[in-house]
Amino acid sequence: MMLLLMVFKTGKAQEAAAIDSMKSALSAATTIDEKMKQLDYLSRTLMNVDLGEAEKYGRQLILLAEESRNRLLMIKAYKSNAVRCSYFGGQKDYNARSIEYFNTALNIAKKEKIVNEIGGIHLSLASAYLTIPDKDKALSYANQGFSLISTLSNDSLKVEAHNTYGKVYLARNEKTLSLRNYLTALRIAEEMPDEKADKKNGKPLLLRNCYLSLSNFYARIDDYDKAIDYYTSAYNKLDELVEKNVPYQRVVDINSLGNLFSAKKRYDIAISYFERSVRMADSLKFSSLKIPGYVSLLNQYLRMEEPLKALNYMKSSAGQQLKEHLLKFGFSGVISQVYGVIYAELKQYDSANLYFNQALPYFENSNEANKISFYQQLAIFYKHDKQNSKAVEYFLKVKDIGERLGILESVEMAAQQLDSLYTKNGNYQLANQYNGIYYKYKDSIEKLNKEKELTQLEAADELQRQERLVKEKEEAKRQRNNIQYMAITIGIVVLFIALVVLGMFKVSATTIKMIGFFAFLMFFEFIFLIFKKNIYSITKGEPWKDLLFMIGLAALLLPLHHWMEHKVIKYLTSHNRLTSAGHHIKRRIFGRSKDPEL
Repeated sequence: MMLLLMVFKTGKAQEAAAIDSMKSALSAATTIDEKMKQLDYLSRTLMNVDLGEAEKYGRQLILLAEESRNRLLMIKAYKSNAVRCSYFGGQKDYNARSIEYFNTALNIAKKEKIVNEIGGIHLSLASAYLTIPDKDKALSYANQGFSLISTLSNDSLKVEAHNTYGKVYLARNEKTLSLRNYLTALRIAEEMPDEKADKKNGKPLLLRNCYLSLSNFYARIDDYDKAIDYYTSAYNKLDELVEKNVPYQRVVDINSLGNLFSAKKRYDIAISYFERSVRMADSLKFSSLKIPGYVSLLNQYLRMEEPLKALNYMKSSAGQQLKEHLLKFGFSGVISQVYGVIYAELKQYDSANLYFNQALPYFENSNEANKISFYQQLAIFYKHDKQNSKAVEYFLKVKDIGERLGILESVEMAAQQLDSLYTKNGNYQLANQYNGIYYKYKDSIEKLNKEKELTQLEAADELQRQERLVKEKEEAKRQRNNIQYMAITIGIVVLFIALVVLGMFKVSATTIKMIGFFAFLMFFEFIFLIFKKNIYSITKGEPWKDLLFMIGLAALLLPLHHWMEHKVIKYLTSHNRLTSAGHHIKRRIFGRSKDPEL
């Protein structure tokens, strides 16, 4: 169980030196588009460095856009601030601000009837409501976005729409629908021509997002090998991106891969990945980027039930850096939570009680997903510390939130603990009630586990079905092409036969030359077509290689074309050439033998 919130957002992270460089670039910007770009990048990056500065530049971005009165720039500014606030979506106020900014952008887009922006913002709102989580609103916004995007020719938005549907259906535990949408997004991205992909990162970025979505899906159904496979594919796509943050994103990806290995219970590999991510961050001279690795290492010690190692880690230089970072961003409650869990596992209950009380106000202001995790830790601690009334209070909260969020395991655990606690208190009626609830959810979870196994089979079947459809499509295309090649071949043969036959009759030389011209033109162009189709394995579509090959082929075939055409036409148009054969054919076809007189 993750015991420490991941509070570090890395999508646009840079070191302080890079921040200074970005500020210099902003000062040097002369056009409004360039200023917008620098303010957008700077305000989001500073969310990992200085929240006050991030707010300052975020407001400047909105002011610049509003002063321009350019509606597209205004939409961009509000969307940028929404994304910036979503980095801390686990906190109620930041998530509320993110939704507010998205709605402001949406209202502008609706007034101006900018359909692609309306559709895209609906998808963003769907993701924002999943953070709360409000699954019904998330699905509603996904539906609204898709209904608009499906009418457009924007494949990038279609990929985003299907990935959003995948996230929403996964949150709603409709895993087959989720997978179908993820695979549809991947297929659209794969089939998209490079020149149609939006933005400078284009198709590779879309494919990377699809791989990340599929990795998350397979992790949710406990198929960690496939999850690691897809995340590795996403990691490899970084080689094709041109964003400045690619080296920093590699650090994050290595840490995320470590967490997947940890979920697979390959703790030795997981720790090596976490340590590697810290070393990579250090090589980039970016101390803040070490934080995800520090968080993962700390969680790993707690997963392995080694609280003493976790405590020593918090006392180490790495732990000190982690605490400094969390304090800087107002996450003192998370630090108290960590110490509370560590001391509870060490059975030092007085210290644990002190730290849990310090952490409580912070988590009261968090979203429900964070609350349920903390309340569960708190309830278990109170039970072990024999504070039964408080344990009951927080297990009830766990049960209520778990039922709202559909986290059945938490509801089952809370009901079992409440049964035990009420039995100890002598309240057998309530104990019996929660015992019934426990078995009800136990049966539901067993059913879900069976469904999870079925989902893994369905996922494999769906993947095979998609692969089969692709192969069938390719085979149908190959057969169509073969039929066309055969038809062209027959057409060329018929033309040459007609050319030879015409040479047997008294036909004008001009007619023979015209037919001969088209026959030889088709023949040699067909040869060009065959060669061009088969050279891709050599040239890999590189223009200069294609050009050189076609020049060489033309240098060989063009003289041959002219020489053969000249010789054959001259032969067929020679005076009286083959006329006797022509008469013979004419007699055979049109002649009638006279019947002998009776």
